Amino acid sequence: MNETKFVRGFRHQPFMSIWLALVVMLPGLTFAQQNAPEIAFDSVPDFPKLPPGVNFGEVAGVAVNSKGHVFVFTRSNSASGPAYAPTAAQLLEFGPNGEFVREVGKGLYAWSFAHSVRVDKDDNIWAIDKGSDMVVKFNPDGRVVWVFGRRKESADDEAKAWEHVDPPLEARDGLFRQPTDVAWDSNGNIYISDGYINSRVAKFDKNGDWVKSWGTKGTAPGQFNLPHAIAIDRNNNVYVGDRSNRRIQVFDTEGKFLRMFTIDVSPDPTTRAVNGNTPTGQRLAQVIGQPNSLCINPGREQVLFVGESTYPGRVFKLSLEGKVLGVIGRSGRLLKQFSGAHALACPTENEIYVAESSNWRVQKLLLRPQGK
Repeated sequence: MNETKFVRGFRHQPFMSIWLALVVMLPGLTFAQQNAPEIAFDSVPDFPKLPPGVNFGEVAGVAVNSKGHVFVFTRSNSASGPAYAPTAAQLLEFGPNGEFVREVGKGLYAWSFAHSVRVDKDDNIWAIDKGSDMVVKFNPDGRVVWVFGRRKESADDEAKAWEHVDPPLEARDGLFRQPTDVAWDSNGNIYISDGYINSRVAKFDKNGDWVKSWGTKGTAPGQFNLPHAIAIDRNNNVYVGDRSNRRIQVFDTEGKFLRMFTIDVSPDPTTRAVNGNTPTGQRLAQVIGQPNSLCINPGREQVLFVGESTYPGRVFKLSLEGKVLGVIGRSGRLLKQFSGAHALACPTENEIYVAESSNWRVQKLLLRPQGK
């Protein structure tokens, strides 16, 4: 195994720690372990088209169904609340050309703090709400079919946001603490990344019955420090964006660890963070390639798209083995720039939707085909 591949697909955490330490000790060291071409693309202007007087808040999720309809989960006004504070979740549907269609689940009991939305193979809509600790399945007509988890009630003794305690709270079967994302295997089994507090993946069968979970908080293979996104390929490999550990871990459907890899592509040194100071030194080493969002396109020729956190904020195209095939965009506020690529939808290899939490928008990207 050559040195470059070993850095990208490391299997031993101590090596990664040493590498990060070297970055801190040597300020001039760049992330040259992976060189990747920039992918040419266009961003469709004025997409989607909101009704007059309506604006997005932070856009946490985006998904596309088989008819090309786009679902946007945004942290804007919806139910009258409060949950812990005023609610911040609204699920909107747009047509293939960006025209507004409807609001799904208006005033829903689960709405508290939007985190992700996905659409399964039958066009059911799944909303993951971090604030209420709930995952809600809607049928294509927008009616609630299943609910997973339960939100805290004002009548409960401790009706407040979860605290990040150490050691972590013991996980409970069938309940969540700030879940983040959902995916399905070819048999219809359901996988939920759970998330900010529990640091695990929960598995349910196709009937919605609890099966198992795996993962605890930590840095070893099979452990997580904020599993923020999840995706599954056509061979039923489960990819988990282990955000704060700055890596993507791959498992089989029983939770057996298979491998992991990182993204180590240096950012354009002229870019700046949209909000706050631009990270340097150790902080930059911690955020390079952080997997904030994941998406795998359907079909026989599959690739993995990964969105970084707020800075450097890029989107990457990878092979399923973890090789970086190209870089899409850079940090900024303009079209074709990103800040907080919180969710991705990729109905094809060359059509990508990026939900931005920091820039309060969705961008529809049309990638120009790369040479083979």
